[in-house]
Amino acid sequence: MNTQAQIIERDGKPEYAVLPYDFYRHLLELAEDAEDIAAADAAKRELMAGDDELIPAEVADALVDGENPIKVWRKFRGLSQMELGEAIGKKQGYIAQLEAGKRSGSIEVYRAMAAVLRVEIDDLIVVSTDS
Repeated sequence: MNTQAQIIERDGKPEYAVLPYDFYRHLLELAEDAEDIAAADAAKRELMAGDDELIPAEVADALVDGENPIKVWRKFRGLSQMELGEAIGKKQGYIAQLEAGKRSGSIEVYRAMAAVLRVEIDDLIVVSTDS
């Protein structure tokens, strides 16, 4: 691979480097690899510090398949509808209606559930794809 660079100067100081295109592409690949490694290292540090967690494939699959996220996270955390309801000051029936999509909760309810379930509030919101 030709790695020869042409240096263009201005006022006697290097201003630009012109690289062969193949070498430029190679440098981009190396930079992308370095970014990926840095992101993986950051994720490992967050896991080790307890700032993030791994979730089982079944949880991810259920969320991707469109199951109600409140129900998915509640079950993952080992809570019944009654236990979640008690933790946020609501009745079991209210939680059941939220999970069935028959009722929508206030932002305060979603904030409380997110805290109990240890997720971000966005993780509990069902986004409709119907237009």
